[in-house]
Amino acid sequence: MALACAVPAAAFAQAPAALDRGDTAWVLTATALVLFMTLPGLALFYAGLVRVKNTLSVMMHCVAIACLASVLWALVGYSLAFTDGNAFIGGLGEALLWASPRDSLRGSLPQSAFFMFQLTFAVITPALMVGAYVERIRFGPMLAFSGLWLLLVYCPVAHWVWGGGWLAKMGVMDFAGGLVVHATAGISSLLIAWKVGPREGFPRDLAPPHNPGMVMIGAGMLWVGWFGFNGGSALAANGDAALAITATHLSAATAGLVWALLEKAKFGRSSMVGMVTGVVAGLATVTPASGYVGPVGGLILGAVGSLACFHAVEPVKRRLKIDDSLDVFAVHGVGGILGSLLVAILATAKLGGTGYPVTGSMGGQALVQVIGVASTLAWSGIVTLIILLAIQAVTRLRAPDEVIEEGLDMAAHGERAYTP
Repeated sequence: MALACAVPAAAFAQAPAALDRGDTAWVLTATALVLFMTLPGLALFYAGLVRVKNTLSVMMHCVAIACLASVLWALVGYSLAFTDGNAFIGGLGEALLWASPRDSLRGSLPQSAFFMFQLTFAVITPALMVGAYVERIRFGPMLAFSGLWLLLVYCPVAHWVWGGGWLAKMGVMDFAGGLVVHATAGISSLLIAWKVGPREGFPRDLAPPHNPGMVMIGAGMLWVGWFGFNGGSALAANGDAALAITATHLSAATAGLVWALLEKAKFGRSSMVGMVTGVVAGLATVTPASGYVGPVGGLILGAVGSLACFHAVEPVKRRLKIDDSLDVFAVHGVGGILGSLLVAILATAKLGGTGYPVTGSMGGQALVQVIGVASTLAWSGIVTLIILLAIQAVTRLRAPDEVIEEGLDMAAHGERAYTP
């Protein structure tokens, strides 16, 4: 976020103390676009990739997480992420926005607009992890994990990077969530998939996606919504937002083409599911860099991100033997991490980027980015394991075999996606 992500406290201190209607209108629009990414975009994208008998369960997970995350964000999440507090976590002064008058501002925006924009990020981040554990997790423990993860993983990292925390003070560059969203969700997805265990038939005898058309529709919604995700992170209707959208679109388009070419070379054909997976990989990779790079950077991030994510899928399943069902780590985790590292190179003014206003040099920025990636992965991984072990001490994460065999749609929710 041009105002909020690089050096949030300083940026807001220098922002005009008057509401800007143009900025407000754009951020409200971007808020709707980002929520649209989760509901229905991500829900349709994931639902089309699973078997028919689990279609509604995946959608249910996305809807339930959206509801739970919204309530938790209002109660304490926003305050923990975006109030001063200390270098590691915010305070509780903005719980329910209780201490803020109706007309309070955050920079040139109503604070409620900033609150809602950030809420949609808090919704989609735990929802991304749904793809790692589809078709085999119990509904209640899934919700418990998602709520605890939001408060104990997402909120602290958001504070570090966007809320004036220690990484923000170092000058870490994460325009729209390579660290806060994709790296946290990516590594945590890998761990929850490992703890829940694989689907029957993993890795060779798994059913193909039941509805590739639904996957494409969901991916298209994600692509459009990502303009709000990255462009809205400028927190203003200005050139930074326009260039962020430009880099985002070019990265997605390049990544889709590269993935299709890689499939053609490896399998002899290019698939619809593969091409849109490449698009999402490009979107994830450009996210941390989108406001800091130019069009050239967008093209490079799309190509390199697609290549890296494509080749990350197989090792997770074959070497690590982890059933990350819909490749959340390979696409979002690897993409977000890679983009967070490459921004140190591609933000150079020679490639049309913004330069390095805090660190002053490419080398200095590269070191900060490495620290940001390493600390985010370490915190997310350790806390995720603690949450999972705590839940497993109380109840089971994995659904019983007979429930998995019947399908979660009927067994857990009493509904079917399609009428026979």
